[in-house]
Amino acid sequence: MAQRGQSGAAGRTPRAPAENAAEITTPMPAIHGNGLRDRARAIPEAAVARLAVYLRVLSGMREQGISSVSSEELSVAAGVNSAKLRKDLSYIGSYGTRGVGYEVEVLVDQIERVLGLTREQSVAVVGIGNLGHALANYGGFPGRGFPVTALFDVDPDLMGVPVGGIPVDHIDDIRAVCAAREITIGVIATPPPAAQAVCDRLVQAGVECILNFAPVVLQVPETVEVRKVDLAVELQILSFHVARRADHAPADDATPAPRVDGRVNGTAPNGVVVRR
Repeated sequence: MAQRGQSGAAGRTPRAPAENAAEITTPMPAIHGNGLRDRARAIPEAAVARLAVYLRVLSGMREQGISSVSSEELSVAAGVNSAKLRKDLSYIGSYGTRGVGYEVEVLVDQIERVLGLTREQSVAVVGIGNLGHALANYGGFPGRGFPVTALFDVDPDLMGVPVGGIPVDHIDDIRAVCAAREITIGVIATPPPAAQAVCDRLVQAGVECILNFAPVVLQVPETVEVRKVDLAVELQILSFHVARRADHAPADDATPAPRVDGRVNGTAPNGVVVRR
C-alpha cells in the first residue's frame, strides 16, 4: 500500500548538533516490566499504527544523520497533523522541547520499546503459494526485526524445498517447529477453506499473534490477536475513491461552445440571442 509522507525527510541536510545539549529532548528513563506494559495498553490502536509510521520516518532521518526534528517536520513527513502527532507521542512519554522538537535517536528508542521491537519477532508463513513465496522472499522483514524462520504447506512436492533459504515443513509439524524456532507471529496465506484449521494449529503451538491474508473471519481465543489483510477490500476502497473523483471531475469530452460574432452560443453579453 502506498504510504504518505515518505519524501518528507528526503533531500534534507543533516542538522548540526545543538551547542547546548540541554536544549534537545532529554532521554526518557528506561521503562521495564509492568510500567512498559501498562503504558502500551493505554495506547489506542489507531495511535499504534501511526507510531509504526513515525518509526519508519524517523529511521530514515537517522540514516541521513538528522539528529533532531520538530513536530511540524515529522507530522508532514508522516502525513498527519502536528497536534495528533504530539498526542500520539505523549502516550509514550515523549513531549519534546519547545523551539527544538524531538531528538531522533531518543524517539526511535522509545517507539521501538513500546512496539516491542527491542528483540526480533520470529515469523512463520503458512501457505507457500504465490503470496507465500513473495512473503518468504521479501528481504524487508529481517531488517525491521521480523525474520521469517519457518514455512509450512501441505503440498508434498514442496516438502524440504527451500524458499527464501528456508525449507518448507508440513503443517502437521507446526507445533514442533514453532516451539523449536520460538515463533511469535504466524502469517496465514492459505486458501480460505484451510485458514481456520491452520489458525487452530498455530494457536495450539502457542502463537498468539496472527496476520491473516485469507478472506475469512477467524475464530480465536481472546488471548490471540489477529490482524486481517484483505487485498480485495483495499482495492474496492480505492475503486470507490476512483469512482467518486470521476463523478466530480469536469467532462473531458465537452466541446467548446460555438461562437457567433465573438459571442458564446450565439448569445450577446446582455443575454439577447443572436440569429444569423
